Amino acid sequence: MDDAYCETPGPVAPPASLGVGEGPPYAECVLCRAPTEYPESTKGSTLCPVCTWQEAGRTACSG
Repeated sequence: MDDAYCETPGPVAPPASLGVGEGPPYAECVLCRAPTEYPESTKGSTLCPVCTWQEAGRTACSG
């Protein structure tokens, strides 16, 4: 068997500067105003990863 298949991957570092200096300007989260992983040109409501997770939990529990 291939032992590398079952290994837990190491942490993935976020971009060094979300929205500051590198890459396209990033959209703000509509709830907490933190930078998201989406460019400013994205249409609709953009949420940061934390708010996306919290919103999914609220939606799942709302029945």
